[in-house]
Amino acid sequence: MSAKIEPKIAASAAELTAIRRDIHAHPELGFEEERTSKIVAGKLKEWGCEVTTGIGKTGVVGTIRVGNNPRAIGLRADMDALPMDEHNTFDHRSTHQGRMHACGHDGHTTMLLGAAKYLSATRNFDGTVHFIFQPAEEGRGGAEAMVKDGLFEKFPCEQIFGMHNRPKLEVGKFAIRSGPQMAGGGLFDIKITGKGAHGARPESGIDPVIIATQIISALQSVVSRNVAPLDSAVISVTQMHAGDAYNVIPQEAVLRGTIRAFRKETMALVKERIETISRGIAESLGGKAEPDVRVVFPPLVNDKDAVHFIADVAAEIVGEENMNREGPYVMASEDFSYMLEKVPGAFINIGNGAGEGGCEVHNPGYDFNDEILTLGATLWSRVVEKKLAKDAR
Repeated sequence: MSAKIEPKIAASAAELTAIRRDIHAHPELGFEEERTSKIVAGKLKEWGCEVTTGIGKTGVVGTIRVGNNPRAIGLRADMDALPMDEHNTFDHRSTHQGRMHACGHDGHTTMLLGAAKYLSATRNFDGTVHFIFQPAEEGRGGAEAMVKDGLFEKFPCEQIFGMHNRPKLEVGKFAIRSGPQMAGGGLFDIKITGKGAHGARPESGIDPVIIATQIISALQSVVSRNVAPLDSAVISVTQMHAGDAYNVIPQEAVLRGTIRAFRKETMALVKERIETISRGIAESLGGKAEPDVRVVFPPLVNDKDAVHFIADVAAEIVGEENMNREGPYVMASEDFSYMLEKVPGAFINIGNGAGEGGCEVHNPGYDFNDEILTLGATLWSRVVEKKLAKDAR
């Protein structure tokens, strides 16, 4: 990696690696990040930051104020792990069955800690930076919880930035795009009620399994026939539960799944179609459907000016040829979108490595690449030093 790593941060590489691997070995699920939060708060205090804990239950905010410039920005990292088993065999693998840092939040937390250590020591800026360590990103609403807990009232920010590792993107490269970058996400449950009967006498009942299969089939028409061709959406039915016996037509069936789209209007359209289609098909076949469609994450939308700024900063570190300003759309969701709805900002991807057999996130064989810890910490540090430059009042 030929990036211009800040020498003082490079000197902390071993310490940052140790922190990251310790967090990896002790993963905690959303709103349960007690140990991780204590590590974060302890390091921030050790380095001279103001520290506030308990924002959004287990969230932590570290603050550094330099001079009397009223300008302030926020940098955010997520801390939670996923409820899955790890298949790796290295020494820092998870010590907790059924929990694993399979999305790199251990690395995100450590990169932000690395920046906090450097900026606490150098203070080469004029203004305030808030280091926001968020709980419960993985579908449990941690960003929303912090916002509702008064995050931006207590820690006002003119802009906020987030960063996520991207497997298959080479080390030393970054990617971002203006406008919608990651899809909004939702979940749905459809409870179908029919009339139970003997499996040999279907005419005496109303089969909820047949109703469920018709609903599944009809939902496939929503994206192809209701969503505009130049728009994007996904409806995936991922669960179907019905019955317990070979010779019993059950009384009830349940469908569950997920929806994704890059526009709020499209999310609303998909929600309405799921509700209307499921109710209508069930009624036409003599049964009843009760759909519950919940939008969990809004789409992640990057501010144009914030994208231009952080991309310029990254290009100065790794070279313009390694800064992709037209990065890919990502159909996965990210609840940093809640913060971006309140404060303009941008979410950038950092390459986690494109080597042979490189492993995607949410995979039991995934691990964050320690080689990029100092690069991420350098980017965060330069963002603060340039956005809050002493001559940039």
